[in-house]
Amino acid sequence: MQLKEKIEKKQFVITVELEAPKGVSVRDVFANLDKVKTKVDAFNVTDMQASRMRMSSWGICLKLKQSGLEPIMQLTARDRNALALQGDLLAVFSFGVKNLLLLSGDDPSWGDHPEAQGVFEFDSVKLIQMVEKLNSGSDWAGNRLKEGTSFYSGAALNPFSPNLDKELKKMDAKIKAGASFFQTQPIFDVERYRKFIEKYNPPVPIIAGITLLKSEKMARYLNDNIPGVEVPAYYIEKMEKTESRRDESVAIAKNIFKEIKGLAGGVHFMPFGWFDQLSQILSDE
Repeated sequence: MQLKEKIEKKQFVITVELEAPKGVSVRDVFANLDKVKTKVDAFNVTDMQASRMRMSSWGICLKLKQSGLEPIMQLTARDRNALALQGDLLAVFSFGVKNLLLLSGDDPSWGDHPEAQGVFEFDSVKLIQMVEKLNSGSDWAGNRLKEGTSFYSGAALNPFSPNLDKELKKMDAKIKAGASFFQTQPIFDVERYRKFIEKYNPPVPIIAGITLLKSEKMARYLNDNIPGVEVPAYYIEKMEKTESRRDESVAIAKNIFKEIKGLAGGVHFMPFGWFDQLSQILSDE
């Protein structure tokens, strides 16, 4: 069953984030997938996350399709103008890539090519609108296509944004533009997430983010540098005192996974290379 069908039938889905390699070999990427692929509904391939140069997202997505796996292609507005965005979208659709996560993208000055120029002709809302136009059979300029697309578009949501009013306005705008699901930043405080859901009751499914903490240093970095990501002090203390960071990371992620199941349409795991540990988390599913 495809991701869209499962989400529309309100079945719980599991997605996993993949980082494309910084190079041409995909051997390690697919070796990791073998550890978890039977438990995962779709793999979300990042589009040069944090503005760090890597293989393009669509390349891994095509490889996933060739392997019989379902991709979600991240696409950012950062690097392409209207022509390039639409050309890439039409190309990947012709190879069967239909799931998208549409993002504005991080500023290039944050990454490993700080001199690179961002395009940002579109933001995430306009990007969703563009995809909906392609789905309706026309390009952004209103010209008819010989054959339209049927993309399934998702967007990002930050339930703990420091500017929640702005985030909620963006959420509404993305839904009106055509977003069919959301994936969130990593969730650590499930009770706070519960209150967000109960208060705002988003009308489209949310796939809640779960990341594997590798250390207390990583937890503090997330708190200090990623807006809307808050690792509670008790998890930081656990990571400081544990004799096995890997085992503790698995225990924390399993606990969040268990608590969040009734509050989301699915979970989106961000393992940051810890696929053996992710396999442990998914072993009971």
